[in-house]
Amino acid sequence: MTRRLYYDSSEIHEFDSVVEEVAPPSAEQSRPAVILRETAFYPTSGGQVHDTGWLTLEGAERLRVAEVADAEDGRILHYLEAPAKLPVAGARVRGSIDPERRRDHMQQHSGQHVLSAAFVELYHMPTVSFHMGEDYCSIDLATPSVSSEQIAGAEKRANEVVFENRPVRIRYVSRAEAEKLGLRKLPPAEHDELRLVEVDEFDLSACGGTHVDTTGQIGSILLRKTEKVRQGTRVEFVCGDRAVRMARRDYSALSEAAALFSAKLWDVPEHRGPTESGFRADSCRRCRYGGVAQAGFVVRRRARRWKPGLRAGWSPGELQCRAAFAEGGGYNRKLIPYGTQVFGKKVIGWRMASRPR
Repeated sequence: MTRRLYYDSSEIHEFDSVVEEVAPPSAEQSRPAVILRETAFYPTSGGQVHDTGWLTLEGAERLRVAEVADAEDGRILHYLEAPAKLPVAGARVRGSIDPERRRDHMQQHSGQHVLSAAFVELYHMPTVSFHMGEDYCSIDLATPSVSSEQIAGAEKRANEVVFENRPVRIRYVSRAEAEKLGLRKLPPAEHDELRLVEVDEFDLSACGGTHVDTTGQIGSILLRKTEKVRQGTRVEFVCGDRAVRMARRDYSALSEAAALFSAKLWDVPEHRGPTESGFRADSCRRCRYGGVAQAGFVVRRRARRWKPGLRAGWSPGELQCRAAFAEGGGYNRKLIPYGTQVFGKKVIGWRMASRPR
């Protein structure tokens, strides 16, 4: 059985060990695997994905660890990515895990504990499963539905616990003792000793994953969406650095939508969608300024008679962007095809847009 260094500290990023066994590629697994005496690499389990990193041999040769998995007998398999030469049993190695990936997993997993406890505390909704993906995480709640008010309430409560920077402690107890402690979720009876993760005066649960030392290290917890699943309601969320990246991506997308409608960000939902308005940006030709589905596009009418229309008072006709209009002195050389729907109006031809008078 492999000794798991991450059980005692999730901050161990480098370690020394000895190769106990080398498993060659097989029909089930195309990559060879190395089994070490001890390891800080976390294997995929309990909803959390595995670590990645490197094993460095005494001759300074580095082997890429692409995947880590649990064997049924308690050993941990470190799958290597296209090694030029496999180590032999008894060889000494130095392991190095990817610190950014480890920190991300710690933030997501600890954030999940806090969020699940918040749903229990506020609404008595227990978590039945947890999934950590590359871009987002999710928990499945044992409830047929979750209202938007409950989502906001759980998010607010979880972030309060984060901002309070509560200690997160690891301890080991017997199963008999664990049954008396009121764990949020008691695992199946497979081990006599359980590893408990405790968020000070807020949550206590059995878990073998990697976690932060204080809740402040989780960073913000952002709930994104919910959906109905077979066992209840799935809640998608992100924590820490992921929350910042997602918020930035969402803001950029919303800013583009707001510019398209010449509206403020918070007013975008009030505008009609593509089906209702008849606007089909996918039918429009793109110009070198980024395409017609952008802000600042104006429409000219082929007929001489002036009618009020979009933005500057022009009627539907040919479509051009402001950048092309300004650069070309008012003449647009990138027109959209006949029949394209633009804000519910049909384009009437392929004529060049004329200079406004």
